[in-house]
Amino acid sequence: MAKKYKIHLPKKEKKKQRILIYGAGEAGNLVLSEIKKQKEATYEVVGFLDDDEKKHSKKIGSVKVLGGIEFLQKSAKSKLKIDEVLIAIPSAPSSVVKQIVDACDGLKLKYKILPGIYDIVSGRRKISPIREVRIEDILGRESVKVSFSQIASFLNKRSVLVTGAGGSIGSELVRQIFEFDPAKIILFDHNESGVYDLHMELQAQGGSSNLIPVVGDIRDYEGLEWVFEKHKPNIAFNAAAYKHVPLMEHFPHEAVSTNVRGTLNLLKISDQFPLESFVFISTDKAVYPKGVMGTTKRIGEHLVINKVKSANGRYSVVRFGNVLGSRGSVVPLFLKQIEKGGPVTVTHPEIERYFMTIPEAAQLVLQAAATAAGGEIFMLEMGERVKILDLAKKVIRLAGFEPEKDIEIKFVGLRPGEKLTEVLKTDEEKRLPTEHEKISLIIGPNKEDIEQYVEELLKVSRVGNLRATIKKLKEIL
Repeated sequence: MAKKYKIHLPKKEKKKQRILIYGAGEAGNLVLSEIKKQKEATYEVVGFLDDDEKKHSKKIGSVKVLGGIEFLQKSAKSKLKIDEVLIAIPSAPSSVVKQIVDACDGLKLKYKILPGIYDIVSGRRKISPIREVRIEDILGRESVKVSFSQIASFLNKRSVLVTGAGGSIGSELVRQIFEFDPAKIILFDHNESGVYDLHMELQAQGGSSNLIPVVGDIRDYEGLEWVFEKHKPNIAFNAAAYKHVPLMEHFPHEAVSTNVRGTLNLLKISDQFPLESFVFISTDKAVYPKGVMGTTKRIGEHLVINKVKSANGRYSVVRFGNVLGSRGSVVPLFLKQIEKGGPVTVTHPEIERYFMTIPEAAQLVLQAAATAAGGEIFMLEMGERVKILDLAKKVIRLAGFEPEKDIEIKFVGLRPGEKLTEVLKTDEEKRLPTEHEKISLIIGPNKEDIEQYVEELLKVSRVGNLRATIKKLKEIL
């Protein structure tokens, strides 16, 4: 039976906002019904818009479908005195949302959106609040289709360990794994607040007896050993990592300790407590790494792939680019800078990055893990690179301002360890398709003698010798 979703509308204002609902389908009809039910609603629906010409001139309830995007661009504001446009097309691709948003920006119209189909169908939300349009709505990422039955079979009755569970990717992995109701999920992180908040969030959804919060550090071998002995994970996702590129240039021994030593600890412990599957979360910064962070992640990739020779389990790597909205990433930084009145800082006019959303990344990681045979480096399809300058301008406009007119954009120069652009594979690596259109298989040479270099690296980094640590990192790759 379909669930009922309540649309939460803004509190009462003195003047009703005259709105157009873009989307004359089920979602748009639902919004109209809710507005009519609420006697003190602040919205007055003036008309519908829809790109389906067959719906034009028809009525939804008592409200007419006036036209499509052309009507919005040419006539809506002047003829109807519209205050706001509500985008009510939950399954709309980002290209359509962007077109509507661009039209509204050109007319200086406010706009809001109903959550996408993923938000509603997942069951994670019991209500569907109308919200502001976000950067991920217009950035060009289409919805992901995964094999839920394949992932469910992979996770069924398994004990699953997620390291870095308090982080952006780790916490989303936990949320999505939780939906499949495995035997046990071990929320492992040294960030006690992150573990606590995530545990409380999922507890509130009920059925939390399979949630095991653990405060610990992957650098602590004995602590990890205790977790493996007590909870006996079948599957492990290693999302624990130091990720901030410029910061790790100043603390290379910390990057080595977590990204290399921590990964090695997990791999060694799995000799004693065998795993069915181990997934290492990697990054595009591991390809032709310029800085400490990328180099340590590339070493981690080599360690995991080499593990296949001596282990019965399926050990694999999933590599992808930046995720929108993660802690310390550019979009939250831009929003803070805009809130303060600017300037918005961009390192270089030509700098560009790959982006995907956090839920999309987590879904594809689970899909890749479910299909892994062992020894693979999977690469997630990242689409086209995005210029950070263009991204900054979009975020400024979404906040209701005009770039350079209202909010200054300031170029501050590339930071230590940073590249102008990222790539997803080396020239020596080959990219092959998999059964999933958004996941590729990377085939390339692996450094088989990596462990002897790693032992030397760990000795040097343990004493905190920064120059020697960086020198040794460069020697390895």
